[in-house]
Amino acid sequence: MFGRGVVAAAYGWALAGAGHDVEFYVRPGRAKSYGDALDLDVLDSRRKGRDRWVRETWSSRYREELSPEHDFDLIVLSVPHHRLPGVIAFLSTRIGDATLLMLGNMWEEPLEAIAPLPPEQVAWGAPQGGGGYDETGRLHATLLPTILFGTFNETLTERELAARAAFRQAGFRVREHADIRGWYFLHTATDASLFSQALRHGAMADLIGNTAALRQAMLVARELLPVVEARGVDLRRHRATTLSYRLPSWLSAAALSIAITKVPVARRAS
Repeated sequence: MFGRGVVAAAYGWALAGAGHDVEFYVRPGRAKSYGDALDLDVLDSRRKGRDRWVRETWSSRYREELSPEHDFDLIVLSVPHHRLPGVIAFLSTRIGDATLLMLGNMWEEPLEAIAPLPPEQVAWGAPQGGGGYDETGRLHATLLPTILFGTFNETLTERELAARAAFRQAGFRVREHADIRGWYFLHTATDASLFSQALRHGAMADLIGNTAALRQAMLVARELLPVVEARGVDLRRHRATTLSYRLPSWLSAAALSIAITKVPVARRAS
């Protein structure tokens, strides 16, 4: 797992639980500050109809160096899109024979974003869940039952199949999206609409229960839809995502506010 962000930690824990050998690559000095244990508070929804709360201390492993001769099969990368160029440049000389799984949003053309990495060594996906760390360093997260994958190939490569198999072994249902490029652009834009209000009100957590702020976020997202469309995205292929932004903003904001206030899965993933 590249880094120890929320997505890396939550999915790393799930993969380790399925028997995979998981390590976190972190910047020099971070391993000591993290320690050898991670406190977890996870709402695990992988089993249909059997959500379970997991509160435990997980013995996690870290490394602060990544040589080109490493023997990792899969590197999972989930970083903010503005950090992507630097991370890709770093991995370009260290990818070795591993498959890189892109597990996050991006605004640059995906195949350009990964250059100079060999595209045949890259798999594409997106997380379905989220959360955050509290002031003590404890991870509070939700794992939804599905994980999203897509491809830029006509048929799935052996590497893409292997990446999907790893998550299936960890109990996730793989959901294929026919337009992963559009998914990345659309979710980068809609995330930006929420961040615009988080910046105004202090933090993402301050949007919980704030219907007025959520309504403004919905309006911003609605204004960004034509920008996404101008990039060649057929929004008709993303109706499930765009519906809430096309409804009256007061209605969508009220529904979202109720969801993240009252529904544990929605609140912890927000």
